[in-house]
Amino acid sequence: MKYRAGAKKKFITGQVDSLFKMTLKQFIEWAAVTPPQLWPIRRQELLQVLFSQGFKDLGSIIEPPTLTHKVHTIIASDLTRDWDASSIATTLAMSESTLRRKLTAEDSSFQLIKDNARLSHGLHLIQSSSQSIGSIAQQCGFSSQSRFTDKFKLLFNTTPTALRKTIMSEAG
Repeated sequence: MKYRAGAKKKFITGQVDSLFKMTLKQFIEWAAVTPPQLWPIRRQELLQVLFSQGFKDLGSIIEPPTLTHKVHTIIASDLTRDWDASSIATTLAMSESTLRRKLTAEDSSFQLIKDNARLSHGLHLIQSSSQSIGSIAQQCGFSSQSRFTDKFKLLFNTTPTALRKTIMSEAG
């Protein structure tokens, strides 16, 4: 269902719990280093957190997931698996060519979604844990730390180590 302009409703009133505070803080930090084309996925996550916490009126502004989002969700469910377009297409009950055609229509591609899912999780782990970059790379399904670092730098315009140093220096 699309958002409709008109009478404005106050969707959230009262206290905001720690889960939403943490999710919102991560979104703000993440948005500072992430290309804007990835923001809609995270905004959807914020709305879903609120919806799951009982703010049911938000359902009127949450759009059904795009195919890109569905593929992202499947890949994110097991980042260490070496997903291919054929297995994703089978999971979604469509042919691989249909999957690729529909993703292209959404200005996306299977490899882009796969990289974004893995790297978004890597970004989360870098921001929220003290695990080694090599361990994070492995958890995100990369065969080597250098491959993870190269892809991370292409997407976020900084290396995982440089980002971690920035976060640590800001924390004091």
